[in-house]
Amino acid sequence: MQPGYGYPGPGQPPTAVAQPQAGTGGGRNNTALLIVVAAVVAIALIIGGGIWYAKSSGSDDKHPDTASSSGGPTGTGGSGSTGGGKEKVPDDTASKVLFQVPLPQAEDTVVTAGSWLTDKVYAKSGVAEIVGYDPAKGTELWTLKLPGPVCAASGHADEDGRTAIVFQPRTPAKGSTAGCSQIAAIDLTAGKKLWTKSVNSGDVPLTFDNVTVAQGSVAVGSLEGGAAFDLASGKLLWQPKPADTCFDEGYGGGARLVAVRRCGTYDDRQLHIQTIDPKSGKVISEYRMPDGVDYAAVVSTDPLVVSGSSTNVSDYFSIDGKTGELLARISAPKDTYAGRCNGLNQIDGCKQVVAGGGRLYLPTQQIDGKGAYTKTNEVVAFDLKTGKPTGQRAEAGDGYSLSPLRMDGGNLLAYKAPPYNKGGQIVSIDGGSFKVTTLLENPATRSVRSAETSLLPDYAEILYGGGRLYMSSVYAHKSSPYTKEYLVMAFGTGG
Repeated sequence: MQPGYGYPGPGQPPTAVAQPQAGTGGGRNNTALLIVVAAVVAIALIIGGGIWYAKSSGSDDKHPDTASSSGGPTGTGGSGSTGGGKEKVPDDTASKVLFQVPLPQAEDTVVTAGSWLTDKVYAKSGVAEIVGYDPAKGTELWTLKLPGPVCAASGHADEDGRTAIVFQPRTPAKGSTAGCSQIAAIDLTAGKKLWTKSVNSGDVPLTFDNVTVAQGSVAVGSLEGGAAFDLASGKLLWQPKPADTCFDEGYGGGARLVAVRRCGTYDDRQLHIQTIDPKSGKVISEYRMPDGVDYAAVVSTDPLVVSGSSTNVSDYFSIDGKTGELLARISAPKDTYAGRCNGLNQIDGCKQVVAGGGRLYLPTQQIDGKGAYTKTNEVVAFDLKTGKPTGQRAEAGDGYSLSPLRMDGGNLLAYKAPPYNKGGQIVSIDGGSFKVTTLLENPATRSVRSAETSLLPDYAEILYGGGRLYMSSVYAHKSSPYTKEYLVMAFGTGG
């Protein structure tokens, strides 16, 4: 079947989610810098049926993560440091629906990737537009019309609430595409485009399926090439010089800029993970992925963690971003661990996989629950220095399913998808004790739960900040007259 306009092609849906950053106008809550120099040889051990690979523990941790936090002794501590989060427990965790945005009607499947949350606005991509909403009331603050559908949106925004998107120059005919050639920087506070650019190869504009924001720059990439621009002015900073068989496949952003560079032929490919100076394009460090790894996606740029996948195998690589040395390789078999990384056409970010505080957090696949016909899962942690499981695990609870969202200081925020008779929850998992604290619980009424469960983490965008939860769709399509569908569902507690 031919994809509809704005459709990104094969792979998982394009999700771009900018997480709130406390005390700023926007941006992702970046974790503290972890730079560890490891030495000696790689070893392999069997730990509880899972394989881990790591360098020896001779390390020089010049940049400790965060201060310790308090918490009840409900888990086994790992080696990573922890710090208290910004998200507070409200007096009453029961939430209510703050507002809903109906799913736009479209004759074809249209990408609506991109959602951002700052202290002033919740912004969401629609059909060839981005709309800014009051975070509490849902009233429209601004609407930015685009000539064509959004193709990709950065999951990062800077402290001034500026981000970037790639979009089509016009709305194409049904079942076709006009090419994802237009790059724009967006001021989320003002609801304005700062600039629009394109990159040509001769007279033909290049198309892009990856865009990210890092350290005052916008980087775009695809199989056709890449480029970087100044976020404020739109000035072209650099373009990678493709060798005969090498090109920048895409970039991960946020605290640092990281390139996934592909070399070789289709049958004999090599992937290189490069930390890049965003202003000059100079390579700061480089790690060559092992042979046989076909695709890579950037989980986090600080700490530097990438996923590498081949058929039925998915490993995570913890890399020293300063030296390019491998710190640990963590094996995560797909039949044991959930989480979705798409190195095919979505380099920046993985769904339900979070790195921070010296650890990698992964959800397990669902297992049988205690009740009849119920399922559940856990979130487990791995040490980024050694690759070993820390022994920490947080249980979702019978009928619930846990999905990591982002770091909050040294704590992990996660979403709990609900059973048939409950509402979903946002919980905070203490980075030291692994104590699970509920921050928000949604209504269990049938209509609300039905809307919520149509926007689960596998395919939707989920943002949480300041006691408010925003769930949004990454596609619009022709709706069924029998089903009520939403572009956005927003929930909030009373404080």
